[in-house]
Amino acid sequence: MWRQDTSKAAEPRAKLSRRALRWALEALVCQHLTVARLAEALAVSWNTANNAVLAEGHRDPTRFDGVAVIGVDEHVWRHTRRGDKYVTVIIDLTPVRDGTGPARLLDMIEGRSKKSFADWLAQRPQDWRDGVDVVAMDGFSGFKTATAEELPEAATVMDPFHVVRLAGNALDECRRRVQLDTCGHRGRKTDPLYACRRTLHTGADLLTDRQKARLAALFAVDTHAEVEATWQMYQRTVAAYREPDRKKGRTMMAALITTLSTGVPRPLQELITLGRTLTKRAADVLAYFDRPGTSNGPTEAINGRLEHLRGSALGFRNLSHYIARSLLETGGFRPQLLGPRQ
Repeated sequence: MWRQDTSKAAEPRAKLSRRALRWALEALVCQHLTVARLAEALAVSWNTANNAVLAEGHRDPTRFDGVAVIGVDEHVWRHTRRGDKYVTVIIDLTPVRDGTGPARLLDMIEGRSKKSFADWLAQRPQDWRDGVDVVAMDGFSGFKTATAEELPEAATVMDPFHVVRLAGNALDECRRRVQLDTCGHRGRKTDPLYACRRTLHTGADLLTDRQKARLAALFAVDTHAEVEATWQMYQRTVAAYREPDRKKGRTMMAALITTLSTGVPRPLQELITLGRTLTKRAADVLAYFDRPGTSNGPTEAINGRLEHLRGSALGFRNLSHYIARSLLETGGFRPQLLGPRQ
């Protein structure tokens, strides 16, 4: 009987050779081809190509090594009327903080509750949990509670991305309310408030002369005073994060939180709500200035890449498949694939 060792060419019982699998991974991760296109190029069935790449998506046991900073956020993995459409994504922000590379997807879990995140943390080894220094998150209290229970020594940071978005949402809500009160209808192209909706979100230091003149004309109207007051608080929020001196930026943010927590006129309901939120999470908001590189902005960027993945696949119905494909797409495989061939 004649036998030949083919383990160097392919895994035992594999349907694709190592070289074919590597080509498929490079095409999928680096060139963003679909599985259907891979199957056509390799002359195999869709299931054969899909099963091969999904197996690689879960075959990286070292992805949890060296993690010190994580970001957590919710993500919509499917748009359906039935079934849970939310997942929680956990991002490794350690390379961003250390300046060694981009953020990467660490894991994805079903649901977006405190229990989901707490259970995931509880499943990690104790030495891994002890190594996590910072957890960046949005304003959802469930993530903070889970972190406090499972990672009591880790610092929780409410990152600038979500703080600025909270201030921006308050500005938009105030603008819409004043628009309805003064015009009696939603914003139209010819309405001054609607025409300035994007200019209002531009940082004061980035405004052109034309934009400054437009805002000056807008705020000259007495009925727009509430919008101006909310805009000023928004600009103070942005200015605190743009301040190069972190100590000074922290002082500016602390002063802003104090201003919003006391003495806000009752008609400015949007600022009252914003002040209540920032006061409740003041320690987490201010913690960012002591821990640079802990923004959840990279987490939102990865969410955007996952949206593109779902669009190219025309949607997913199987969450396990989606998690595996997401790990391949944003889990740090690209540097490995673009490195020297073995």
